[in-house]
Amino acid sequence: MIYLDHAATTGTKPLPVRQAVAHALTTFSANPGRSGSGPSLRAAEMVYDCRKEAASFFGAPGPECVVFPLNCTMALNMVIKGILRLGDEAVCSDLEHNAVARPLCTLQERGEITVRRFCVVPGDWERTLQNLREALSEKTRLVVVTHASNVWGIRVPVERIGILCREYRIPLCIDAAQSAGVLPLSMEETGCDFLCAAGHKGLYGPMGTGLLLARNGEKLQTILEGGTGTDSRRLTQPELMPERLESGTLNVPGISGLRAGMRWVRQQRGLLDREMGLCQAAWDGLHRMEGVRLYTPRPETSWTAPVVSFNVGDLPSEQVGARLAEQGILVRAGLHCAPWAHEKMGTLEQGCVRISVSAFTRREDMAALLRAVGKIRPKN
Repeated sequence: MIYLDHAATTGTKPLPVRQAVAHALTTFSANPGRSGSGPSLRAAEMVYDCRKEAASFFGAPGPECVVFPLNCTMALNMVIKGILRLGDEAVCSDLEHNAVARPLCTLQERGEITVRRFCVVPGDWERTLQNLREALSEKTRLVVVTHASNVWGIRVPVERIGILCREYRIPLCIDAAQSAGVLPLSMEETGCDFLCAAGHKGLYGPMGTGLLLARNGEKLQTILEGGTGTDSRRLTQPELMPERLESGTLNVPGISGLRAGMRWVRQQRGLLDREMGLCQAAWDGLHRMEGVRLYTPRPETSWTAPVVSFNVGDLPSEQVGARLAEQGILVRAGLHCAPWAHEKMGTLEQGCVRISVSAFTRREDMAALLRAVGKIRPKN
């Protein structure tokens, strides 16, 4: 089987990640921060070390800014529902995943907030910024944007958006689910207030891990309260970070694997260029096939992440995905939990077939994909 759905979760985890998870299950077998015993202290030390690793990896102010939610979706909900109040306005892009769209729309349907979307113009950052500027108002209390579309790979100019948000004194939240570990990203360089990332994609950690890096997390309303191991006499959630946003037992084996994943990614050289080269090879081959429809120009590092999406004639994308699976090629077909992104490209009914690569994808995998698509496309 050839796995080409790494944008959903990286299918192969590096050996150090697998070893770190196994090691944690035997060595860190106590609840961190809940005891003064050896295993608990070792677990707490490892967790803190992972916070330092994440803060360094993403240019955060310090380890106290790092929170470990279950996934990127949970991190985004914590920010959106933690910062917005009655009567506020939120602005987002027209490429957002449902992890952003659904919590925003839920609050809007309750009559609590107003949501405005701005149009991202692929590769044209000036027009994109102008569209965002026009969407802002005096009621805007949060701008939340994806760094890269999970469907089309289209990048959003988060560094330029960060400058604009600082000018208007509006908090910026970046959804880095598809870009963390893949594209360069720094809280310091973007000036963002919140960065949300999946641990199990480009960071090569286990599923069930995520990151929320919060510059001023103590200002967020909590959506989860409970035991933190600190201030236990109080019946209100602690004010200090990261305990304010973490309740209950942490996923210690997952965090151990995530730490190993971030360290492994740091050690790789030329990974983005290699992944982009694989996507370019796939795009070039698909572009030459009659009856295959591509929706974006040839992927380039300057404006896109390493993702390619396409359709074969008028065939339903799920049917194409199933026929590829019969040939041993595993892809993602459908709407990818991002209906706004499909609405933007006119694929809301058909969906599309997405291929995404990782450090373990080979050139011959792209050749096999092209042969498989060639057997599906309509013949004249």
